[in-house]
Amino acid sequence: MAKYTKLAADIVKNVGGKSNVISLAHCITRLRFKLKDEGKANTDVLKAMDGVVTVVQSGGQYQVVIGNAVGEVYDEILASQGIQAAGGDVAAEDDTPKKPLDIFIDTVSGIFTPVLGVLAASGMVKGLTALLAAFNIIGTESGTYQVMSIIGDAFFYFLPIFLGYSAAKKFKMSEFAAMAIGAAMVYPSLAKIMEGEILYDVLTGTIFESSVRLEFLGIPVLLMSYASSVIPIILAVFVGAKVERFYMKVVPTLLKGFGVPFLTLLTMIPLTLLVVGPVATWAGKALGAAATGLFDISPVIAGLFIGGIWQIAVMFGLHWGLIPIMIQNIVTFGADPVVITMFGTTFAQIGVVLAIILRTKDKKLKGIAIPAFLSGIFGVTEPAIYGVTLPRKKYFIMSCIGGAIGGALVALLGVKLYIFGGLGIFQYPCFIDPVTNDLSGMYSGMIVSAVAFVAGFAMAFPTYKDDPKVLESADAPVESAPVVENNQSETSAQDFKSEMLKSPLTGNVVKLSDVPDEVFATGILGKGIAVEPTEGKIIAPADGEVTTLFPTGHAIGIKTVNGAELLIHIGMDTVKMNGDGFKTHVQQGDKIKQGQLLIEFDIAKIKAAGYPVITPFVVTNYTEYKDIITTEEKTVKGGDSFITTAV
Repeated sequence: MAKYTKLAADIVKNVGGKSNVISLAHCITRLRFKLKDEGKANTDVLKAMDGVVTVVQSGGQYQVVIGNAVGEVYDEILASQGIQAAGGDVAAEDDTPKKPLDIFIDTVSGIFTPVLGVLAASGMVKGLTALLAAFNIIGTESGTYQVMSIIGDAFFYFLPIFLGYSAAKKFKMSEFAAMAIGAAMVYPSLAKIMEGEILYDVLTGTIFESSVRLEFLGIPVLLMSYASSVIPIILAVFVGAKVERFYMKVVPTLLKGFGVPFLTLLTMIPLTLLVVGPVATWAGKALGAAATGLFDISPVIAGLFIGGIWQIAVMFGLHWGLIPIMIQNIVTFGADPVVITMFGTTFAQIGVVLAIILRTKDKKLKGIAIPAFLSGIFGVTEPAIYGVTLPRKKYFIMSCIGGAIGGALVALLGVKLYIFGGLGIFQYPCFIDPVTNDLSGMYSGMIVSAVAFVAGFAMAFPTYKDDPKVLESADAPVESAPVVENNQSETSAQDFKSEMLKSPLTGNVVKLSDVPDEVFATGILGKGIAVEPTEGKIIAPADGEVTTLFPTGHAIGIKTVNGAELLIHIGMDTVKMNGDGFKTHVQQGDKIKQGQLLIEFDIAKIKAAGYPVITPFVVTNYTEYKDIITTEEKTVKGGDSFITTAV
């Protein structure tokens, strides 16, 4: 165990230190920490550490995936770091409340991480298109402009579909079911219906008065535009994941393949349109009424309010409650002095981002921030918000403060929006009075953008500091005991032979990529396949030896006589059942024969406890083989041909 002393110390240090650890347990591949504050853990450092496969945060546990050496690392942590093993009454401390803002920001930024590259690229295309049009290099009626607009706008317009996928990963929902919900939200027919005949109005005489153009089962549907929205799809997938899990429990196994998606979509799409839409619409109208009321009392206070909360409103889709005010003001009075107080927010945001670019030594962060800054110049700030400032909470707050300053200045200088046009620097011409051709509004707009930019920059530049631990991990990997990649044995001198591995259980075959656990689904632990079992028995897939048997009986490791190293993991997170519902018939170190009963488990009890029973079966030393060939059958019985290892 001495060889893992450094690794153990580094892990404890980067989960926030001993004082941040409530308790520690381990399963067959992972250290499972219960932390007082997961925000104190240096996740990026741990992921980059030699000896750590990855990090997973799930179900209130901070899981550090080690692989085959997890038992030795666990023992070393207990022995040398003084960490308490899970058990007794310490688990009660896991109920330490987390700040709602921290939970919200961590969730949203985590969902956006996979799409940041395309988000930044789309923003840059939009900016480039606006620039080419502004200098008359391409005409706005030309085919080139139309194609460029499609390239830049497509991702943003269909953002709910893309976020549906990444939110499903976060909330453990079927990705394609979540994408279907997102697709329904931006379905073209909805836009046409929103322009159609009004059936009747509801809540007349209140600020929530709304026109109904569509009913579902007699229930009024209050439609809103979901294109480019963020929060509605995240909320929909959050609820959808719970609905899907409910149907997974009650739908018979033979019908799950189509029955669960059928019921999930039939429930969630109407629920999204009936509930998420109205809530967002009414919240937006309330925000609009508050803004107008404030502007009537004091334009400067209204500017502070609108400029300060605008970016948050956009994230929730609440800005749609202010857009009608802008339109009505322009149509009725020829200009809008109210909603345009949000103008400075773009420049405050990129001021903060530029400060971070100049101060950071983190190449990865700089690679995200530079294109985000460029697209922000042209008014596209989503890459800056979700990729740079929002994950670093106080810098997002700084950008909001800069936006508030800009909003107050817009009101103070009397800047008005006369026409709809570009965003960012291309919004300057929209401040020119088309009747008098007075340019003073444009010059005032330039002053506002400069002040907001400087305010954001001035707050961020002197305060920004990189996390030195993250930089250390990027520049020089943390030293630790060598662990062979892909969890192979440290010595593998034997000759490997091709063999046919038999199915260890009976049930429906599932692709490994569909397992609701990213470590298995991404193949980090090995290549193979999974089964949704219909019978609670695990039999030996080949002759060999039991190399690992977890005390709870939920997982077993086997090495076959031909050299294949196998892992069978019954269900997901079933380690938390502490052996309840599992019965082992072998011990670690036992020699086994193909077809021999290894473990019995209670499917109904696992499902009743709320855990997926899907069981991955992987070859962990797959790099020793030319190919791992899995069955193409949809169902298997214990003992059927299942996996072929080819040398």
